[in-house]
Amino acid sequence: MALACVYSRARLGLHSPLVTIEVHLANGLPAFNIVGLPETSVKESKDRVRSALINCGYEFPSKRITVNLAPADLPKEGGRFDLPIAVGILAASGQLPAHCTQDVEYAGELALSGELRPIVGEIPLALASAKAERPLFMPYQNASMASRVSNATIFGVEHLVQLFPHFMGQKQLLPQEHEQVVEQPSYCSEDMADVIGQPLAKRALEIAASGNHNLLFVGPPGTGKTMLATRLNSILPHMTEAEAIETSAIRSITQHVEANNWYKRPFRSPHHTASAAALIGGGSHPKPGEVSLAHNGVLFLDELPEFERKVLDVLREPMESGEVTISRALQKQTFPANFQLVAAMNPSPTGFYNDNRSTPEQVLRYLNRLSGPFLDRIDIQIEVTRLPKGLFGDTAVQEESSACVRERVLQCREIQIARQGMPNADLSASDIRQYCMLSKADHEFLELAVEKLGLSTRTHHKIIKIARTIADMAKHTKINQQHLMEALSYRAMDRILRHLTEAVSA
Repeated sequence: MALACVYSRARLGLHSPLVTIEVHLANGLPAFNIVGLPETSVKESKDRVRSALINCGYEFPSKRITVNLAPADLPKEGGRFDLPIAVGILAASGQLPAHCTQDVEYAGELALSGELRPIVGEIPLALASAKAERPLFMPYQNASMASRVSNATIFGVEHLVQLFPHFMGQKQLLPQEHEQVVEQPSYCSEDMADVIGQPLAKRALEIAASGNHNLLFVGPPGTGKTMLATRLNSILPHMTEAEAIETSAIRSITQHVEANNWYKRPFRSPHHTASAAALIGGGSHPKPGEVSLAHNGVLFLDELPEFERKVLDVLREPMESGEVTISRALQKQTFPANFQLVAAMNPSPTGFYNDNRSTPEQVLRYLNRLSGPFLDRIDIQIEVTRLPKGLFGDTAVQEESSACVRERVLQCREIQIARQGMPNADLSASDIRQYCMLSKADHEFLELAVEKLGLSTRTHHKIIKIARTIADMAKHTKINQQHLMEALSYRAMDRILRHLTEAVSA
């Protein structure tokens, strides 16, 4: 036949919309045209496909070849269309049987020798083909990772010459076995036992891990703020299968996914010179930023006031909604961004509280680089003080390991999931009324404290959710005043800013 239709898929954010590749061979002067809004990388596939077919021993038709990528208004980019275009030409010229294009999908970049090179975005591709109930032929290097998608039928192809014996029934390719990844305790070089002292900061870190709360460490240099923050991942629960697939899908559209640590939560730590686009994502064809790459994991911002204020303020919406929408002239894409924010900062531009090197006005100006609405979204704000004298030489003190802390965190998370199906930090206002009931006396106590401290309604809700986590850690079914008092104590920045404002006014 002179016409063949091959199924493939484009890459549009986290989605893989269907693309039908129509190949028509007509009489006339030899030509090779690709239409259907192809970008430069797709147009260049003409030369790759021609060389690959010739070098594999196939005949390249001396006809007028027209390749249409439908729908025509969908942008197509990358080398993933090389393989389906080659299959379409072979099917249209009768060198492959007609059934090779029936309910089958293809994606892969061809080398000039006919070998298949890996592509990006294999997990969204496998998810879409599994939903359409079509087998997918793709590069062998991507097949192992794509096979982790349930109900996906994946064929790994190493070379273009493997297709003819497969469809002719001579030497068939075997579908990739669905890889069941077993969750194993992964070795972590960063352990809580390395942190000397700081019991209050460790307590705050455990509460943050147990309830998925945002956390801010405030203290002088060298007190262990960064050490504590980087050890959060060692005490967090591993991701579920659904979370692992979702997180890997985001990674796969920007880089190749590592097979190891499939269930380990991502930990992203951008430098303070990062731009707003680097954090949120961007580009003419929007790509995910750090907040999306940290989805289901941790976003760590060290030296928080050194970030530009407008850069930090772009985090406000994702911290509330758990997603980010990037609008550009060509496209509008929404990426998930349900991350746990952990930040560290010094209390003054010189790094110390009372070193007589900065005035209260200078310190207040330094702290005002963080906007009030941004700080309002950080649940726990804890001061990390300098270590007392003699603690370094005390070898009798054995610090608790991450494994011990993680065991308690897992037990606390299980309580939350069994009760409400989500961590406490994700509770909505209606969920708070249902799962965080307070007695009349406790409610009056909290209202009085919120009014006296001048806290917002959002902070009021966050204090209740933190108290709910503290109660769960103590295995208490109800929140009491002791839990509320501890939750109120984790508002270090409110106290610091209030004292500085009073000092400047005086």
